[in-house]
Amino acid sequence: MDLNEIERLYRRRQSCRAFSGAPVARDLLEKVCSAALLAPSACNAQPWKLIAALGEKAKEVAACTQGMGMNKFASGAGAFVAVCAGKSNVSARAGARMTGTDFTANDLGILTAHLVLAAEAAGLASCILGWRNEKKLCAALGIPEKTAIPVVVALGYPADGYEIRPKKRKSLEETLLILGEPIS
Repeated sequence: MDLNEIERLYRRRQSCRAFSGAPVARDLLEKVCSAALLAPSACNAQPWKLIAALGEKAKEVAACTQGMGMNKFASGAGAFVAVCAGKSNVSARAGARMTGTDFTANDLGILTAHLVLAAEAAGLASCILGWRNEKKLCAALGIPEKTAIPVVVALGYPADGYEIRPKKRKSLEETLLILGEPIS
């Protein structure tokens, strides 16, 4: 794989808000999650747990991500993955205290990016959902109410006619500063 292939993947991946309702196969979901779990983390702490939902459980999770007019499209997703915050290791916690950096939040963001890109590479569309009723979601997933679930990812096949939108991004000049020159 080369950089051009990676860029094509990045350009193709977008937040899908029109799923077909088709089911997602368990083995495909497992492969996507397995690939995502290769994500790096601070001090290799891997402070996460993924909880995936298919079938009727996916419908239950979809309902937990809807409310106040949000995420109506989630009902068409064939699967969901809840990205749960787990415990970090001692060295990552010490580093976080010394630098004032929330490594767990960073690690979960990296994992989520890996998840949606793996899904895209596998032919699944995705949407990262921030809105959810965490209390109901924990109940639906059968986990303790105190479990932090910063992100839920809807996965599935896009509806017929779904088109890839052009990316609207700030210019390189606005977002990249390169200092110094290469050492020969």
